[in-house]
Amino acid sequence: MTEPAEAAGPAAADPVTAGGPARTKPATTSERTPAARKTTAAAKKTAAKKTTAAAKKTASAAKKTAAAAKKTAAKKAPTKTTKSASKAPAARKPESRVALVRRARRINRELAEVYPYAHPELDFRNPFELLVATVLSAQTTDLRVNQTTPALFAAYPTPEDMAAADPEALEELIRPTGFFRAKARSLLGLSVALRDRFGGEVPGRLEDLVTLPGVGRKTANVVLGNAFGVPGLTVDTHFGRLVRRFGWTAQEDPEKVEAEIAEIFPKSEWTMLSHRLIFHGRRVCHSRKPACGACPIAPLCPSYGEGETDPEKAKKLLKYEMGGKPGQRLRPPAGYPGEPAPPLGAG
Repeated sequence: MTEPAEAAGPAAADPVTAGGPARTKPATTSERTPAARKTTAAAKKTAAKKTTAAAKKTASAAKKTAAAAKKTAAKKAPTKTTKSASKAPAARKPESRVALVRRARRINRELAEVYPYAHPELDFRNPFELLVATVLSAQTTDLRVNQTTPALFAAYPTPEDMAAADPEALEELIRPTGFFRAKARSLLGLSVALRDRFGGEVPGRLEDLVTLPGVGRKTANVVLGNAFGVPGLTVDTHFGRLVRRFGWTAQEDPEKVEAEIAEIFPKSEWTMLSHRLIFHGRRVCHSRKPACGACPIAPLCPSYGEGETDPEKAKKLLKYEMGGKPGQRLRPPAGYPGEPAPPLGAG
């Protein structure tokens, strides 16, 4: 009989009997079954999806946090916008000289259609009465002057009569116009000058008029334009305000304003242009709150928006005949569409 083969040596002994637990070597990729490889790939894909979803969720949360922080910051520190800035008109492109002159003349034409009845708003019957009324109109309304002059001219109808007036009696008659002492001195002085230097007549030249006490270029131009038919620009507060709002000039000094506006319009238009601008300034384009929403020349005005733009609210700001109220003259000229002003003390 053949002898059985000799048992293997210690190196080939059973692992258990070799003194340690069994260790299994991980199988290589080539050794894994197709099922195992499929399971591993699925696990990796699932883990990747979870990681991506978590990252997106984190990013979304970060965006929400940032948005909330911005909102909170905005509430704590709101942007401050002043009332004037919010109503400021949009910036206009630079205007050429030719374009400015065309726009200015178009405004004048349109105002002529709005106020075909524009006129001097002082009651007078002759050059002397207009001169005195214009001197009295400083720092007060034409309405108050018109309510005061009937008694004044009844007492002193001529320069000679006024030159001989008792100062205190004259002051009392013109007291309602304000600054009555200074105005009384001017009236006495110009009356004496008219009596002594001009034969009791009001001169028809600007050079002579401005030599009279209390008479400047504005007063002289009013008298020349309305009593003598000599064209002149009346640069009062209304006229100056409007020509600056219209962008015709940036000057503040009345004489410089007069010089610049005189270059824009033909001389024949000067007197009526003055009446139209003053009418518009008193009725629509007020100093403190212009009625922009009711202004007939709003599309041509670079200052549109400085005042009330709501049409209904703006309409309530209109004055005199534009607002359905009495005018300033007790004896308005023919064709005036408003009511006469009430006499002094009548309300």
